[in-house]
Amino acid sequence: QVQLVESGGGLVQAGGSLRLSCAASGPTFSTYVMGWFLQAPGKEREFVATISRSGDTINYADTVKGRFAISRDNTKNTAYLQMNSLKPEDTGDYYCAAGYSRYNSYASSAANRYDYWGRGTQVTVSS
Repeated sequence: QVQLVESGGGLVQAGGSLRLSCAASGPTFSTYVMGWFLQAPGKEREFVATISRSGDTINYADTVKGRFAISRDNTKNTAYLQMNSLKPEDTGDYYCAAGYSRYNSYASSAANRYDYWGRGTQVTVSS
């Protein structure tokens, strides 16, 4: 069982930056693909970014490419989402997710590929 705890959310003006963290429990963090998902008010949860076990495969939603950066530190059991040039449409609850993978370079944008989810951290971008 893996427990995920997100932090770093808050209120920021458009154009500002935030860095989200996702701390994972357990000794097997390095065997999990990590992902970030956004649930905007009144909308379904959608993919934001994913990173493979080794960190060599990274994918982003088109809406955040060039503005967001996902990373991980396997020595600290933590994944990160650096969010720059924030827009009001980035507002919502951000969830990190972990999914076991046998492959170092595998990453996924599919929510059903993930086994564990955090409770989310709220981000509000004001215009």
